Amino acid sequence: MENGSRVKEFILLGLSENQGVQEICFVMFLFFYMIILAGNLLIVVTIISSQRLNSPMYFFLCYLSFVDICYSSVTAPKMIADFLVENKTISFVGCIAQLFGVHFFGCTEIFILTVMAYDRYVAICRPLHYTTLMTRCVCGQMIIGSWLGGFLHSIVQTLLTTQLPFCGPSKIDHYFCDVHPLLQLACTNTYAVGIIVVANSGMITLSCFFILVMSYVVILASLKSQTSEGRHKALSTCGSHITVVILFFGPCTFIYIRPSSNLSEDKCVAVFYTVITPMLNPLIYTLRNGEVKSAMRKLWSRRVGSENGK
Repeated sequence: MENGSRVKEFILLGLSENQGVQEICFVMFLFFYMIILAGNLLIVVTIISSQRLNSPMYFFLCYLSFVDICYSSVTAPKMIADFLVENKTISFVGCIAQLFGVHFFGCTEIFILTVMAYDRYVAICRPLHYTTLMTRCVCGQMIIGSWLGGFLHSIVQTLLTTQLPFCGPSKIDHYFCDVHPLLQLACTNTYAVGIIVVANSGMITLSCFFILVMSYVVILASLKSQTSEGRHKALSTCGSHITVVILFFGPCTFIYIRPSSNLSEDKCVAVFYTVITPMLNPLIYTLRNGEVKSAMRKLWSRRVGSENGK
């Protein structure tokens, strides 16, 4: 991928230039990334191997965990490795690939979270029609639509960025390549591109957030007519999803629906949706879900039993 500019590689300044802070961050973020991989892989394996976890909710959760692994893997390994080296460079092609991956998996996650809200709406507000509305085919189409939506969004962001000339400086005040830091390095007026970037991200984020809010408004309104036991069960299944939505949408909204003015502030906020949220998702869904915990215990007991039987 060639952009016709003189810059062939960029320098990532990272989270901090202090050597002592970088060493602490290396240990901390390596630990976080291991939790992300282990926790989300455990959820994927548990759902795939358990016959009880075959409802659409767990089908979507499986893909959400898979996307979380991919999303964090776009940025975290490079960030962790850069804590140990002085020369934190990334090629132009690698930078654009990272930009594409961040927006592809990030946008796909937004769509999957929205689909999960719709699933909870149908399950709670239209329980008699749930099996006919949320068939395996429909769920599969929703997941494909989420991947396709993420791809189209990422293509727009990537193509807009690659058309810009970069002729120096090449230092990115971030720990990964993103649209706003790259716009500030372009040696041309990027006002129009910046407006399109914000409009593209803002339209998707706000429209999905509106659907999420409306889904839960309708759900909460419908709970008034249910028994206390029914309300408790419904809220317990929705609570985990609402928590994840707040953790993910809050930082994303802060970063992408406004023109960026403070990159140092932006990169600290970005840690939440690229590392913290993917790390917390498995804990949130397993600690609040008895079926998932039960399936994990059975999976573990089967594994232990098979090893003892050898």
